[in-house]
Parts: sequence; C-alpha cells; structure tokens
Amino acid sequence: MEDQADPVCGMQGIIEKHGHWFCSQKCIEKWEKEQGIEPEKEEKEFCPSCETKSMPWYREKLYLFSGIFILLLIISYLTSPPLFSAMADYLALIWWAILLGLLIGGVIDYYVPRSYISRYLSRPAKRTILYSVIFGFLMSACSHGILAIAIQLYKKGASIPAVIAFLLASPWANLPVTFLLFGFFGVNRALLLIISAIIIAIITGFVYQFLDNRNMIEKNMNSEEIDEEFSIFDDVAKRMSGYEFTKSNISGAARGILSGSFALAKMVLWWILIGMILASIARAFVPTDFFMTYMGPTILGLGVTLFFATIIEICSEGSSPLAFEIFRQTGAFGNSFTFLMAGVATDYTEIGLLWSNVGKKTAIFLPLITVPQILVLGYLFNVVL
Repeated sequence: MEDQADPVCGMQGIIEKHGHWFCSQKCIEKWEKEQGIEPEKEEKEFCPSCETKSMPWYREKLYLFSGIFILLLIISYLTSPPLFSAMADYLALIWWAILLGLLIGGVIDYYVPRSYISRYLSRPAKRTILYSVIFGFLMSACSHGILAIAIQLYKKGASIPAVIAFLLASPWANLPVTFLLFGFFGVNRALLLIISAIIIAIITGFVYQFLDNRNMIEKNMNSEEIDEEFSIFDDVAKRMSGYEFTKSNISGAARGILSGSFALAKMVLWWILIGMILASIARAFVPTDFFMTYMGPTILGLGVTLFFATIIEICSEGSSPLAFEIFRQTGAFGNSFTFLMAGVATDYTEIGLLWSNVGKKTAIFLPLITVPQILVLGYLFNVVL
C-alpha cells in the first residue's frame, strides 16, 4: 500500500510522477504547489491526455457501492421490509452529518496547508504530542488514507511518538467522523467517544516519548533542522492580509472547497455505505439474543467485541454504523467504544505499515500500550453509563 499510495490523499495511486504515485491530476497539482514545483508545461503540451487521466468512473468505489446501496434499498423495499426499514432509518439518522462533515473537510483541504502539520511534529517535547492530536483532528481522511499521510510525515522528519499520536487521533477525532458520531450517538455520547480517543492518543504519545528517550524504539533518521523563525500565526495573518474578497477569489474558493469535499467523499463515503449495509443486515436478520449473549455489557461481551474489532478490516467511517448497532442492540456503550478504538489500535494494516516503514519495536508496542487503555475505559463505560 505504501509503495503506491498517493502522498496527498492516501488513496491508491495510478499516475506516476515526481517519484510518487497519484490518484488524479488534482493531487499532482496540489503536490506540486505544496513542494514549490513548477508544472511541466512541455509535458502537458506533449501529452494533453495526462490532464484527464484518472480511474474510469465505473471502477470508482464510490459509484460502485452507491449503486449497490441503492439496488439493495429497492430490492429490500419490494421483498424485505425489515432490511428496508433499517437502511432508511440509518439514512435519516446521519445524512446531515455526512454532508456537514464532507463540507468542513473540503474547507480544511482548501485552506490548511500541509506545511503547518509537518512544521511542529519533530520536536522531542510534550507539546509535540498535543500538536499531533490537534493536526489529527484537522485531517479529513479515511483511516486508511491517514496511514499513508502519517508515513509521509514520518519521512519528512516527524518524530515516531508524534506519528503514533497522529495515527490514533485522526480516525476518531477528525471533524467529518465527529459529525458522523453525533448523528449516531447524540452529542453527549459522541463527545465522550471523541474525548476518550484524544486522551488515549495523548497518553500513548507520551508513553512513546518515554520509550524514545530510553532508546527502546527506533529513531527517525529523516529528521531535519527546524526553521525556528516560522510561525503559523504570522503566516495566517500574512495570508489573510493579502486576501481580496473579489468575485473571482470567492468563486475559486468555492470550487476548491467543493473539489476537496468530493475528493474526500470518494475516499470515505463508500466505507460509510459498507458500514451501513452491514449494520442494516445485522439489525434486520441477527437475533437480539445473539448481541445480548455474546456482546452484552459483560467481561465476555467486551472480549468478544475486542476480537471482532481485531479481525474486521474496515475504515473508521464504516465502523461507526456497526458500533452504533452494537449499542442499539445491547446498550453497552463501552463495547461500542472498544469496537471503534480497538479497530484502529489492532488494525493489521496499520501495524504492518509501521513494522515495514518505521520499525518492529514501534509496531509491537502499539497494541501493547493502547489495548489495555481501551479495555479499562470500555469496562468503566459499561459500568457507569
């Protein structure tokens, strides 16, 4: 995945350029802008088809799974009222959260330079972990896309503790998923999920810093000297002072935001559809007794939930509907939390990428440090809530 992952969005690359693979011309142009690379005009004149080279629409996962979802909705309406009711209920519950999350993600994609994120993630200080969590919150990408971005940050010199904190905060604390969780669990429980994820990310980052200081994990050999003069606040002020609210600028910003929202939709929306389909099938056909017996608010239920979270390979956005279905069927909020967080902490794709790109010790410590925290919080949530 890492060899051919788009360094901008983390999706599978199909166009090779500048020593990387990109999923579209849009990502190439964004990369060139971020790196200060002048577009190759000669190549564009020689190969005009390169401007539009991208994956055929019928191979796009967004269109494929949207079609599957609509087809299932029609078939279930005609043949299976329980499945249709479950799918329709999920749509009514979260459509606004999805749209709002995609819109905010587009705003972040257009206005927040990646240089801001890279700037503060290499220092061996506790505030570096806090920066990592904040930047993770601002990232608008699927958890699988976050993996590629995190590896890219590592290659740019971000410290290993910062990369780990970034990885843990991004899937559950980022803004699009925040609104998705609001739609499912309501404001109070969603905030509890997000705050708990942030706390685990911060604690884990501090533990990795402890290990790093004692040479118990690998060192990032890509670290470079930092420009101490650079200030995000000064850069923002400079950008704002030079910005003119002209019709051309406003329309350009609107196009840029919508383009970023659509790119984010292609990255995450098909995962959401998969999660909704699986959750609807579970709601319609899996007996409630199964959930209460094996995934209820008990130690056994917590263990079974952890097992399923470990073996189910699904994006964070797709896990949200399944986590809500566990909560709806059992009332075990701690199990839902465990399903969400453990899916990230024990994700074999994530551990494998860390193993091959960062180091074996870094990869092994991830579940050893995070899983106990997740189980303790999950147990407390089941007892208290």
